[in-house]
Amino acid sequence: MTRDLVVIGLGYVGLPLAQEATRAGLSVTGLDASTAVVDGLRAGRSHVDDLSDSDLAEMIALGFDVTTDPNVIAEAETIVICVPTPLTPEGGPDLGAVLSATRAIADHLRPGQLVVLESTTYPGTTDDEVRPVLEARGLVAGTDFHLAFSPERIDPGNPTFGMRNTPKVVGGHTAACTTVAAAFYGRFVDTVVTAKGTREAEMAKLLENTYRHINIALVNEMARFCHELDIDLWDVIAAAKSKPFGFHAFYPGPGVGGHCIPIDPNYLSYQVQAKLGYPFRFVELAQEINAGMPSYVVRRIQDALNDEGKALRGARILLLGVTYKPDIADQRESPAKPIAVELIEMGAVVQFHDPYVQTWGLGPTSMECVSNVETAVAEADMCVLLQNHGLYDLDDIIASSRRLFDTRGVTAGPKVVRL
Repeated sequence: MTRDLVVIGLGYVGLPLAQEATRAGLSVTGLDASTAVVDGLRAGRSHVDDLSDSDLAEMIALGFDVTTDPNVIAEAETIVICVPTPLTPEGGPDLGAVLSATRAIADHLRPGQLVVLESTTYPGTTDDEVRPVLEARGLVAGTDFHLAFSPERIDPGNPTFGMRNTPKVVGGHTAACTTVAAAFYGRFVDTVVTAKGTREAEMAKLLENTYRHINIALVNEMARFCHELDIDLWDVIAAAKSKPFGFHAFYPGPGVGGHCIPIDPNYLSYQVQAKLGYPFRFVELAQEINAGMPSYVVRRIQDALNDEGKALRGARILLLGVTYKPDIADQRESPAKPIAVELIEMGAVVQFHDPYVQTWGLGPTSMECVSNVETAVAEADMCVLLQNHGLYDLDDIIASSRRLFDTRGVTAGPKVVRL
């Protein structure tokens, strides 16, 4: 049996990739090391926000199948690696899952196959880490098989841009590798952008997210001193973005979350320090500012309570929205978690509501979503809007609450304190 594609890693990146390839008529198999993930998908249960159970059913009807058996790699024309790359304690990328997937591919690699790494990492990973493992049995990249890097650009919950209509950057080990990889993605992606090589493609992803990381840090720091200067930063941003050129609006918030923004720029900072011996100061400063926002939010909550003559210790605090983005269930790196932990440590009585989260893990403990948000809003000494989910009726929340601390700048009124 021959398969067009085997996708290794069936998470927020791998499943949307498999979906578009399947829709385009490719024969696709998903490979994951987790038996629980594979069993859930076989049972028709999607575990990512961007794919519903009905989407998964459509894929299965079109021939998509899943397995934990790496032997399917030998049957594939193309293998794409979409496994996680978390940070190590030292701040660099943990390539354990990438190298494990690469070893599995090496065990089944045959001439003519295309291998693509999509997992975000530092420049040089494809050629310096992945390629030697694949070549260990004698096959040569660019001669016997094709090797490329194509950064994932999935934006969970984005209703406008998905896998098909987001341009796909591709850089190969050789020019021929780039051509083959671009032709593969061109079968189910509208626009393919070719980079000079694997390092350029790897760096492109890090530049995208470092740009966002630094600009978010800029407005987060401005939020702090604008508050002290009694300047409404939200009004400032609205005025500035009226300029039709030369300005792109970024907004402050309680911190940054998700896998990309708080994580990816650190890969680059780590590599610059390791390879060149000096720091990437922009990234390190941005990380310091953004990582400090949860504590800043806690201090502002405490100040707002003090203005009402209430102490933080013993105060009932209701956190509204604990995911890292609006209208999805993804909680990865959400700033809501350190905010809740710090509030609890300072003696506050913390509750939460989120229409997408029933049980919220806070390290060794967990918390259940309040059963009645209207009652919880009315009883809280302070409501804190951390994520502006579309399901929230903000007018009702303001009307029912005693005080609302708005970290997203979407409300106004005498009861509202904005970041």
